[in-house]
Amino acid sequence: MLKKYIPIFCILFYQLFYAQNKLLIPDTLSGNNFNLIVENGSISFYPNIQTKTIGVNGNLLGPTLILYKGIQVQMNVKNNLSDTTTIHWHGMHIAPENDGGPHTVIPPGTTWNPKFTVMDNASTYWYHPHLHKKTAEHVTKGVAGFIIIRDDQEAKLNLPRKYGVDDVPIVVQSRAFDVNKQFIVRSELDSVILVNGTKNPYLQVPAQIVRFRLLNGSTERTYNFGFTGNKSFYQISGDGGLLNAPVLLTRLRLAPGERGEILVDFKTMQGQSIYLMSYASELSNGIIGSSSVGMGGSLPDYSNNKLNGTNFNILKIDVIAPTQNPITIIPSSLILNTPFSLSSANVTRELTFTSIGGMMSATGPFVINGTPFSMENINYNIPLNNTEIWELRNQTLIAHPFHIHDVQFYLLTRNGVQVPLNERGRKDVVLVEPMEIVRFITKFEDFTNPTVPYMYHCHLLTHEDDGMMGQFLVTSATEIEEEKTSLPNDFYLYQNYPNPFNSSTIIIYQIPFESFVTLKVFDILGREVTTIVNEFQKSGKYKLEFSLPSSDISSGLYFYRLQAGDFVQTKKFVFMK
Repeated sequence: MLKKYIPIFCILFYQLFYAQNKLLIPDTLSGNNFNLIVENGSISFYPNIQTKTIGVNGNLLGPTLILYKGIQVQMNVKNNLSDTTTIHWHGMHIAPENDGGPHTVIPPGTTWNPKFTVMDNASTYWYHPHLHKKTAEHVTKGVAGFIIIRDDQEAKLNLPRKYGVDDVPIVVQSRAFDVNKQFIVRSELDSVILVNGTKNPYLQVPAQIVRFRLLNGSTERTYNFGFTGNKSFYQISGDGGLLNAPVLLTRLRLAPGERGEILVDFKTMQGQSIYLMSYASELSNGIIGSSSVGMGGSLPDYSNNKLNGTNFNILKIDVIAPTQNPITIIPSSLILNTPFSLSSANVTRELTFTSIGGMMSATGPFVINGTPFSMENINYNIPLNNTEIWELRNQTLIAHPFHIHDVQFYLLTRNGVQVPLNERGRKDVVLVEPMEIVRFITKFEDFTNPTVPYMYHCHLLTHEDDGMMGQFLVTSATEIEEEKTSLPNDFYLYQNYPNPFNSSTIIIYQIPFESFVTLKVFDILGREVTTIVNEFQKSGKYKLEFSLPSSDISSGLYFYRLQAGDFVQTKKFVFMK
C-alpha cells in the first residue's frame, strides 16, 4: 500500500519546490520627481519560510525608473534601514556629489535629495547601494533597480517599447541560502537563480520581435546567455547606448554590472516554449561561473556548486499570440557611435590588478596598482576635459569586471586585438580575463568637484568591499583639494586627527601669533554646516583647539576651512556618529 503513494508524494514534492512562478515585472516610475524608500522586507522563496530582504519601495529590488535625456530630475531617497547606505546611479554621467558613491552616505532615518539633468544616451542603466564594505551585503539582500533612459534618436527607430510586453527588463542574480533559507553574502554556493527576484520563473511573450533588457546583477557570477537550440538573436545595445547596427549572436557574455539589450524573433513560435540559458560550460577558466577558477585550493566550495561549468536554464519563455501592431522586422542600422580619436588622448594610465595573497591566489584580497582602497586617498587628479586611454592589466588568475563612474568609454583592444562588433558601443563595465590587457578611451567632461571623488573598481562586489577600488577627482584649473597660503614654519597641525571623526574628536593647531581664528564646516555641496569660534590656551605659543559639535553634524563627508589672519587651510574629513 505504501508504494502506491510514493509516486503521488514525489509529484507533490516536485510541484511544491520546483513549481514555475510567473516572472515579476517591476513597477515603473516616471516624471521629474522620484520618491524612493530603502526598507526592510521579506519574501517567501521557500514554502512557509520568510527570507529577510531589503528593497526599494517594497520587499525586494525596486521600481524601474523611466528617464528622458535632457530633463532635470529630483531623487528623494529615504533610508528606513537601521544601517547607513547609499544609492549609486550606475552608468549615468552626473556630478560626483550626485553619483551616490561611498562618500555620499544616507544615514538611517534621513533623505538624500540629489538633483541633476539626464545627459545619457538611451539604454539600460541601474541603481544599487555603494557603501564601502557593505555593497555586497546590501545588493545581495535585494537593493537594485532598473533605469531606462529614452532619447530622440532611439525614439525614431522601430523598436519594441511596450514595457513588460515586448520590452522586458530581466535582472539575473545567483544567490546562496543558509539552512534557515536566509541570504548568505559571501558564499561560492550561489546555486539558486533569481530573475527579477523570482525563483523558477516563466514569462509569456507575444509571437513577434521582443526586446530583452539583460542585466547581470549578481554579486560575482558571469553568465553566458543564449537560448535552447542555439536560437540566434541580435544585440542592439551595450551598457551606455545603442550600437551602430544590430549584431547577430548566439551567445552574449555579461559579467556583474554589465547590461545588454537584445532582440529575439518569436514570430514563428506561437504555442512553443524555449529557455533563456547560461552556457557556462563555454566560459573561459578564471571567470567565476566557469568550471575552474585559480589553481590549487581555488575558491572554497567552488567545485561543489552545481552551476559552475555547466549549462543551466534561467527563464522559461512561453510564446503566445502576437499583440496588435507588433514589431516584426529587425532594423538594419541603429545610431552612429563616434569614439574619441587616439591622437586626442592627453595621457595613458596603466592600472594593474594583483593579489595580495600572491599571483596564484583566487581568494585575494585583490588590489589595483598595489594599493588597497582608502577613503582618504585620491589615486588620480584628472583635469576637466582630459581625453585618456586606460590600460587594464590583469596579473591574477581570476577575471575582474572593471567599472568606472562618471564616464562611458569605448573599448580599443583586448591583448592588442580589436574588440568584436558587439563591444564597440559605449560601455562602463568590461570583464578583464586572467593575464589579459584591455585598453579603452574616454573623456572626462562637464563635472568637477575639488573634494568629492568618483570611483573605479572591480564589480565583483566582494572584491570591491575588500579594497579592489580606487578614486579620482575631476578638477578645473581653479579648484584644488587642499588650499593654503604661505605660513611660518612653526604653524602646523599639532595633533593629527583620527579619521573618521567622531563627536569626541579635537582638532589642534599650534600657531606662533595671536589672531582672530575661525573654523567653518561645509558639507559636500559646499553648504555651511557650522561655525566654531576660536579658543586660545597660552603655553609659550598659542594652541588652538576645536571640537566638533555632533548635534550639528550628521554622518558623512565634510571639509573644514580654518582661517587665522591671512592663513587659510581647507581639509577634507569623514564624520561618523
